[in-house]
Amino acid sequence: MPRELETFLLHLAQGPAVLITVEQSRGSVPREAGAWMAVFADATCGEVGTIGGGHLEWKATQQARAALDRWSLPPHDPPQAWRERVALGPSLGQCCGGDLVLHFEPVDAAQAASLRVRLQPAHTPLALFGGGHVGRAIVQALGPLPFDVRWIDSRDGVFAPDLPPQVFTEQSDPVQAAVRDVPAGACVLIMSFSHAEDLDVVAACLQRQRSSRDLAFIGLIGSRSKWATFARRLVERGFTAEELQGVTCPIGLPGIDGKEPAVIAASVVAQLLLVVEAGAKAARPA
Repeated sequence: MPRELETFLLHLAQGPAVLITVEQSRGSVPREAGAWMAVFADATCGEVGTIGGGHLEWKATQQARAALDRWSLPPHDPPQAWRERVALGPSLGQCCGGDLVLHFEPVDAAQAASLRVRLQPAHTPLALFGGGHVGRAIVQALGPLPFDVRWIDSRDGVFAPDLPPQVFTEQSDPVQAAVRDVPAGACVLIMSFSHAEDLDVVAACLQRQRSSRDLAFIGLIGSRSKWATFARRLVERGFTAEELQGVTCPIGLPGIDGKEPAVIAASVVAQLLLVVEAGAKAARPA
């Protein structure tokens, strides 16, 4: 469960809140439909989440607190939910130029279970092959992001402790056998301790694409010279040049050349977010 949602539900057990959700958006807006924040009367809880900051969020927070103040008075009946259309223009001190509809919903602990289901963001499955330094940095960078990670290595005892809650580790020997059980629609990152293992995992991914075409992204860490060697060996295994175009190597955004694990991780995670966003746009109705 994402940290923001976990914090919201924890505070909700202590007192009611107003949940503010971006219900609709049009034009240039700071947050998309589905973004939310929760406002509590108790200053120690404050606010959780964000709908975009600035005067928009300040004004929405004041409206929510006013509703919570009314809720606290006898007979302590919760206020009705309401909606407000907001134009992001000069009157709000925000020049985005778009508009959005905010939904204000008083909630309490009795609704925690349904809120847990409703606010859980859609996660992209990701299979990460390799428990080394870069793999560890990527896992940490993915912590606050909507990915469900299967972290796979052929070696036992290589995974870092204190992992984000959406990361699950798996020891697989041979490592490429784990490709069979990767969820459909997953992104795959390959960065094992061994070039031989990397090659076997890439080959297993290509074989799966040949039969199912259900992996969203196959990325291999390494240089162009590494990929040239891999491409030659994969052709020898019977894969076509067209099939090899389904592998991205090197991984990461062009122009970010740092070799430090944290730098590579930031570049690769940004690339994954672009892949996910492109897939989401392609799936939207025209």
